[in-house]
Amino acid sequence: MNDYSDYLSEDEESEFGSLTYPIFQTSAFIMPKGLKFRYTRENNPTVANLARKVSLLEHAESTTCFASGMGAVTTTLLTLLKPGSKLLIQRDVFSRSYTFSRDFLTKWGVSTSFALPGTKNTISLLKDKPDVIFVESITNPILRVNDIKLMGEEIHNIGGILVVDSTLSTPHNIKPIDLGADIVIHSASKFMSGHNNVIAGTCSGKNELVEKIDLMRRTLGPSLDPFSAFLVDNGIKTLGIRMERINNSAMHIATELNKIKQIDSVIYPGLNDHPDHSIASKFMHGYSGVIAFRVNKSISDPEKVFRYMKLVKPANTLGGPNTVISHPVTMSHRSLNDDEKRLIGIDTHIFRLSIGLENPDDILNDIKNSLSKVTSV
Repeated sequence: MNDYSDYLSEDEESEFGSLTYPIFQTSAFIMPKGLKFRYTRENNPTVANLARKVSLLEHAESTTCFASGMGAVTTTLLTLLKPGSKLLIQRDVFSRSYTFSRDFLTKWGVSTSFALPGTKNTISLLKDKPDVIFVESITNPILRVNDIKLMGEEIHNIGGILVVDSTLSTPHNIKPIDLGADIVIHSASKFMSGHNNVIAGTCSGKNELVEKIDLMRRTLGPSLDPFSAFLVDNGIKTLGIRMERINNSAMHIATELNKIKQIDSVIYPGLNDHPDHSIASKFMHGYSGVIAFRVNKSISDPEKVFRYMKLVKPANTLGGPNTVISHPVTMSHRSLNDDEKRLIGIDTHIFRLSIGLENPDDILNDIKNSLSKVTSV
C-alpha cells in the first residue's frame, strides 16, 4: 500500500503561508541568520524540502539531492569506496554507471567485479567479499528484477553495503530500504519528477552514510539548484496517480505486443515468462512503466521504426508523461563494446519503450502501424 498522505501533509509551507513550497533562488544567505543555510551549493531550503519529502517516500532516515542521477551515483561510490576497496556491480545497469566503474574506479585502484544479469549471478560473486554491491531494482535496459531482500541479507553477512538504483521502479512500486538496502538512488529526472523538464538525482538511506555522501557532494559540487528541486517536488506530488496509470497501461501494452507478428519477444516483469516474474510479484506494487521488446530480423534499421511513429517519440530518456522509444545499442548503451552488449543480451533488434499517460491502445496502434509500414516498404 502506498499512502502519500505523509508526503502531502508534511507542510512546512505553512511557515510561509503558501500552498507550494517557495523557491529560494539565492546563492547565499545573510549571516549570522544563515547558520543552517549558508551557501546554496551546500544547502538550500527548497532543496532541503525536497530531500525531506523523498526520505518520507523511501522510508529513509535522510536524503541528499544532486544535479543529476549520475551525480548521485558517482558521489555515492566515491564516498563508499577508496583505493583497495572491492566493488561488485552488475553488467546490465545503466551504461554510465557501468562505464564509470570500468573506466574510472578500476584506474583509481578499486577492485571491481562485474556480475552477469540476475540475482544468482551476483550472489555467486560474494565469495570475493566486496565492500559495496551496486545494483538496480529493475535493470536498464533488459529489465531484470533483483531480489533486494536476499542481496541485503547476503552482503550484510560479510559486512558490505548494498546500493540500489531504483530509478525504473520508483518508491511507488518498491521501497528498497524496507527490503534491506543501505542506500537507494534515483535519477529524479525520470519517473520521480515525471515531466521531462528537469535533471536531478537523489540518494537516501541511513543518516550515518548519507551524511558522508552529503559532505562529498558539497566538496565535489554536483548540487541541485533550487528551481530544479521545485520542479521535482511538484512532479512527485502526482507520482502515485501517474504510476498507477502507467503500471496498468504497461501491463496491457506488454501483453498485446506479444501478438504483433514483427515482434519476436517482449520483456516485462509483469509477464509470466519473465525470468524474475516471481521476484517482481513478491516485492513490487505494480511492474512499472518500461518495456523492452525484440523485433524480428525482417527489421534491420532502427531508424525506420522511428520514422513511421506519430504518437511515440524516439528519445534518449524515460519516465515522462509522453511515451518514448529508444534503441539502446545506438542510444543509452552506445558506449559499451560488442562483447559487453552481448553479455547483457542487447543487440540491434532490441528496443526500450517508456510508457506515458496516453491511451494505451493509441500507443499500441502507433507501434503496430509503424512496424507494419517498415516491413511493407
